Amino acid sequence: MTDRPQTPLLDRVAGPADLRQMPDADLTRLADELRSEVIDAVSVTGGHLGSSLGVVELTVALHAVFNTPMDKLIWDVGHQCYPHKVLTGRRDRIRTLRQKDGLSGFTKRSESEYDPFGAAHSSTSISAALGFSVGRDMGQPTGDAIAVIGDGSISAGMAYEAMNNAGHEGRRLFVILNDNEMSIAPPVGAMSSYLSRLYANEPLARMKSLAEGFEAALPAPMRDGAKRARQLVTGLQGSGTLFEELGFEYVGPINGHDMDQLLPVLRAARARATGPVLIHVCTVKGKGYAPAETSADKYHGVSKFDVATGAQAKSTPNAPAYTKVFGQALTDEAARDPRVVAVTAAMPSGTGVNILADRFPARVFDVGIAEQHGVTFAAGLAASGLKPFCAIYSTFLQRGYDQVVHDVALQGLPVRFAIDRAGLVGADGATHAGAFDIAYLSNLPGFTVMAAADEAELIHMVATAAAHDAGPIAFRYPRGNGVGVEMPERGEVLEIGKGRVIQEGNDVALLSFGAHLGEVREAAAMLEADGVSVTIADARFAKPLDLDLVLQLASHHKALITVEQGAEGGFGSVVLHALARAGALDKGLAVRAMTLPDRFIDQASPAAMYADAGLTRADIVATVNQALGRVSVVVPLARA
Repeated sequence: MTDRPQTPLLDRVAGPADLRQMPDADLTRLADELRSEVIDAVSVTGGHLGSSLGVVELTVALHAVFNTPMDKLIWDVGHQCYPHKVLTGRRDRIRTLRQKDGLSGFTKRSESEYDPFGAAHSSTSISAALGFSVGRDMGQPTGDAIAVIGDGSISAGMAYEAMNNAGHEGRRLFVILNDNEMSIAPPVGAMSSYLSRLYANEPLARMKSLAEGFEAALPAPMRDGAKRARQLVTGLQGSGTLFEELGFEYVGPINGHDMDQLLPVLRAARARATGPVLIHVCTVKGKGYAPAETSADKYHGVSKFDVATGAQAKSTPNAPAYTKVFGQALTDEAARDPRVVAVTAAMPSGTGVNILADRFPARVFDVGIAEQHGVTFAAGLAASGLKPFCAIYSTFLQRGYDQVVHDVALQGLPVRFAIDRAGLVGADGATHAGAFDIAYLSNLPGFTVMAAADEAELIHMVATAAAHDAGPIAFRYPRGNGVGVEMPERGEVLEIGKGRVIQEGNDVALLSFGAHLGEVREAAAMLEADGVSVTIADARFAKPLDLDLVLQLASHHKALITVEQGAEGGFGSVVLHALARAGALDKGLAVRAMTLPDRFIDQASPAAMYADAGLTRADIVATVNQALGRVSVVVPLARA
């Protein structure tokens, strides 16, 4: 007689309340099904797979023990939230992850009541959890707050500021330290060494054998139980951990893939905690999927892939990626000048400085997820006489803005900022858009701000930055591949504050800043086909602005249109201020500034996002026609 196939437990889960009705043995089986569901979904959409697989059991256990959504579960950074989304009523949409009009790849308050706090930048969860805890204690309708933070994210200063404050407040809250020994890049610095000491002597294997004794210890007072467990695992006899010094009860380390440890520990903590508790959970990034576990990056971010083999879908680009172009150009400059060094905030491969590290490892400094420190560290390097390139994504450089102002700009130090992922970035959505750097850097005295129109221009701007010792300088470039232009053998040092004219016309001037030049060229071709004579100029610099070029364009055309991949208040505003000061706006010139709109744009393909933003070639044509007071129907030219 054949056994009937078991009904999938996941099919019985409409929400976390269903987990609380299941026996513990079923929760282990449910975790296995959840892992398979996540693997299958991400194979269709791409996304952050390794981090999500590492927290499958932890996600099940947290929702089974805590009363979400009344209790607030806060994920930090948020890219490990896919299992959480499946369990919280979004399973039917999980294959829309990171797609246009689909689920966000991160937690998002507007998406679900189970996402109490949005996150896509690291190290914010403990601060938010403390805020919820204060709200609860002041009578707001909220329960416990649980922050899940990774070993990479907890290395950032903001996490320690929050822990210090939480310990001082003494309020009941829970911090789950998800320690998988692998952030996007291997964790660096003293915190990694400290955690390594905490789980010395293969604690996962030893904790598995000691699970029963650890469980038996839990009914005793929480501190004694936690200390006994820690002593068994770490050999620390009576010395407090850093977390205890900050005022937290410390429990762990425990095996984050063993329900027989997770469930009793979480239940005991929930039942007995009166103040802040840190539960140290050890997990394996990519757990349960061999291609992820054995990959160097643990499948942190993957494209669509074949589940059976793990092989990712790869396109054949017509041009190299901007990130690779930057990394190679920087390495070439470093080969010529021993003072060239690079700083990255836990993103060596993401920013391309790994190329420099492969050749000159002693000249690349990974500071961890610590943008504030990274910027000021680069300022110190510059003050010492070195030539630091601080390579940080636009969206992450925001985190170090005070240091950019106070430690770099105010002192006029020649830090070179290489700003990757400028503009709209696609599937990561609004949280990772590089929308604001033009504005937040162009208003700083003494700053030089450039934007590369293509990959050849990027090489020139790396050379220009390396040669520039007169103060801070920044250059921005987009995510993805270049446009396929001919590459120079060596970068040319550009004249500071000078743009270039691409083609000359009489009716309208299109002044582009940065990587939208290709779209501007296509718009110009459409206008020329409709009888409009067009000048195209590439500004190259937002600061110092090429005022001679701007005034020449203003005086010889009926309309001037600026185009940029940045928010209002950026390059277009710089041009408008310059024209106003020169009195050029009093002479009947029609000026339009085309920027990203005054709203955040959700994830889609970059092309769809720019269409949403009103920055396509057709939008440029429409803007020109409106400025010239003409109405025409233009048949778009076919793309090559």
